[in-house]
Amino acid sequence: MKIVVLDAATLGDDLDLSPLAREGELTVYANTSPEEVPERIVGQEVIVSNKIKLNRENLKAADELKLICLAATGYDCVDTAFCRERGIGVCNVPGYSTHSVAQLTVAMALSLRTHLPEYCGFVRSGDYARGGVANRLEPVWYELYGKTWGIVGGGNIGQEVAQIATALGCRVLMCRRKADQRYETVDLDTLCAKADIISVHVALTDETRGMIGRRQIGSMKKNAIFINVARGAVADEEALAEAIAQHRLGGLGADVYTAEPFNEDHPYAGIMELPNVCLTPHMAWGSSEARNRCLAEVAGNIRAFQKGIRHNRVE
Repeated sequence: MKIVVLDAATLGDDLDLSPLAREGELTVYANTSPEEVPERIVGQEVIVSNKIKLNRENLKAADELKLICLAATGYDCVDTAFCRERGIGVCNVPGYSTHSVAQLTVAMALSLRTHLPEYCGFVRSGDYARGGVANRLEPVWYELYGKTWGIVGGGNIGQEVAQIATALGCRVLMCRRKADQRYETVDLDTLCAKADIISVHVALTDETRGMIGRRQIGSMKKNAIFINVARGAVADEEALAEAIAQHRLGGLGADVYTAEPFNEDHPYAGIMELPNVCLTPHMAWGSSEARNRCLAEVAGNIRAFQKGIRHNRVE
């Protein structure tokens, strides 16, 4: 099969793509602009993509296209309705990034609650050596032990974050469709009002878009930490930025944004230098181990398709 990778740069330069080459004739592009998509997929049977938007307009001329393999779990970047019309298979990779995203989520919470960047900066600057005092305790930092951690979304990532939070001594509240047998299940409004740390782990759908709105943000505790590692559009970014700027929210961690990368017009541009804000470049999914798991599963999806087996299909 003819296989094209449209955005290999988003997978990391250290990733060995040879597993894909073993499945067919491989063409690799580091990046592909929206204008370049139609010409680069003509004659290709399989598209491998991470973040490229694939829709009716840029797919309509790809007459030989049989399969789209996403190197990701989310598939909101693909027009699955059009793919069903054209008989194009669409596969994602569920579960590969669970450990990676959970680790980044907890790292954000620990850093924001412990003020690690400020303390490290104090030593690095030489102020500690010059200060003549054996310790420093400003800014004041707090334990996670005994705090309430609210988890929005009870899938694999949410469950792993819940396990880690429990190990750290937190009480866990979970908002999900079905009651959880291990953790107290509450509605979203209750979770937002009661939690000291709130982390979001849901797919972007019509139901979840904007689910963390001004009302929910306004009900959060003044010292609460909000962490979004799901999709930028599940939360009102402008309302979050205002809450941080006006000291109505204790901290903000985000790895995802409505525009990626965001520019100077984005609501977070004005708050990203604040010490209680931790913004990362959509990297939570991308530990070395997670990316290698993802690539192996993408190759497996192609292999299954060639054998006529439906595997990880979402269309």
